[in-house]
Amino acid sequence: MFIEQPPWFYRALFPGATWRIPSDERCVYLTFDDGPIPQVTPWVLNTLDQYGVKATFFMVGDNVRKHPDVFRMVVERGHAVGNHTFHHIQGIRYWTRNYLADVELAARLIPGNLFRPPHGHMRFPQLLRLRETHRIVMWDVVTRDYSPHLSPQQVLENVKRYTRDGSILVFHDSLKAERNMRWAMPRAIEWLLQEGYRFKRIE
Repeated sequence: MFIEQPPWFYRALFPGATWRIPSDERCVYLTFDDGPIPQVTPWVLNTLDQYGVKATFFMVGDNVRKHPDVFRMVVERGHAVGNHTFHHIQGIRYWTRNYLADVELAARLIPGNLFRPPHGHMRFPQLLRLRETHRIVMWDVVTRDYSPHLSPQQVLENVKRYTRDGSILVFHDSLKAERNMRWAMPRAIEWLLQEGYRFKRIE
């Protein structure tokens, strides 16, 4: 559970970050990390269109640079986009100056003020600086679709077990997660709709 739904003491390490967005209505926020890539992202977009769902994509700047046409597809389909650094780097492994430079490099290609740190790791000074210019969006449920140790069925069960009103859910439009995500994501959407949830973008 520590991974799938971070406990309060882990969330407390990131003051000011958004982990969940409760509201008066029953809603969830579907997000995708690590794209855009032509092998996976267009399929995700087509699937979301089938269900009339809007999502938020936290993108790696270098992938946007390499696949600008796929990036445009995401924006033109009405989804929100966020910064996921340029090189998908973990903040705890970099000096603050270098980490912020990587974020800024991605920001030149990815509009808006949404930011999610890769792997959910940042140094506290990095958090403080990024809070000044970005809305830092973490998650309430990580599906772990990227894990080779989980089956697609287990990924779906993570959604069913941990989702609650206002949950921010994380899937990945990446090659690493493709097998699990392609099976679990549409079934998760169907289950969430049956449970009465509405899907919203993060603004």
